[in-house]
Amino acid sequence: MTTREIELKALMLASLDGDAASHRALLDRLSRRLRAYYKGKLARFGRGAAEAEDLVQETVLAIHLKRHTYDPAEPLTPWVHAIARYKLIDFLRRTRASLTDVPIEEADIMAHDDNVDTESTYDLKRLIQRLQEKMRCSIEAVKLDGQSIAEAAKRCGISESGVKVSIHRGLKTLAALVARETRT
Repeated sequence: MTTREIELKALMLASLDGDAASHRALLDRLSRRLRAYYKGKLARFGRGAAEAEDLVQETVLAIHLKRHTYDPAEPLTPWVHAIARYKLIDFLRRTRASLTDVPIEEADIMAHDDNVDTESTYDLKRLIQRLQEKMRCSIEAVKLDGQSIAEAAKRCGISESGVKVSIHRGLKTLAALVARETRT
């Protein structure tokens, strides 16, 4: 964990405990980071600092309003970056910035984001917790831990066919959850 992550997380935890000064300090520090993030991303689309500032304000407001959803057991930065990324995507959709407006080398802008792996791990952990136990155990064993169907069956206490069914249904449920979250 980086020093910056430790400091930001400490501010967030103090903020969640009702420390208004820590909350202001957290939002101020996040605003600076978000400003740089959005300016860099929007410059690739020919967008300006004013639009970046609008996104900073939207994101800071979302962080403020959704702070109760933050899991203190998880790192803070991926949670913040997930919100920032969704706000950027929403902005680009809202302003009709489609792939036809973007040079092809910039079309996969999010693939080069150094926070995507961490955000994806955070998103996956959060979503997989919403599955039924059999589904969660089967997917974690086979898809995440690389175990065989037989090993997963022993681990999860169900039959091999039960593991296969649980994986199939679990992946279908995860796809539906992801689709639902991207619409909101």
